[in-house]
Amino acid sequence: MCPHRPPCPPADRPDREAAHTIACHPEQGWSLLCNGVVLFDDTGQLLPDGRIVAPHPAAHHQPLIAA
Repeated sequence: MCPHRPPCPPADRPDREAAHTIACHPEQGWSLLCNGVVLFDDTGQLLPDGRIVAPHPAAHHQPLIAA
């Protein structure tokens, strides 16, 4: 369960990319979001249930920053 307030959108919602980043690996081209979604640099996604979301144009893509 998401500890953020307000809670991050769940992985099954269209706004799932708005979830907080909890692990960032820019050298490998992916980040893990709080809702369990793996977000790739090309905007493709791997959802927690194993479904794949094809890369798509990002409306407000922010560059990933290593912590």
